[in-house]
Amino acid sequence: MDNGGGIGAAIGGLLYLVFVIAFVAGMWKTFAKAGKPGWAAIVPIYNYIVLLEIVEKPIWWIAIFLFLFPVAWIVVMWNLAMKFGKGGGFGIGLICLPFIFIPMLGFSDARYQA
Repeated sequence: MDNGGGIGAAIGGLLYLVFVIAFVAGMWKTFAKAGKPGWAAIVPIYNYIVLLEIVEKPIWWIAIFLFLFPVAWIVVMWNLAMKFGKGGGFGIGLICLPFIFIPMLGFSDARYQA
């Protein structure tokens, strides 16, 4: 009886959980840096509304998130990088690897530029 598959799944699940916790913590810290409530990071849909406020997009952009998520994600993550004084490379990182770059943004010394 080989139990390798179960152990692999458990390790994968644990790794996934670590990335999710890091992402949420990074969003919480990023929201707080922008003067928004950190707890908003854990509230579905409201977290996107707060993100839109941070990058100064109108509220109707929530419809773009709902129907054209990839387009909205690219624009909002790019603008988020710029709002914190980061360059294009960091913006691409936020777009492609948010589970790494959101915590980097939240826990770095980057400051929100209103």
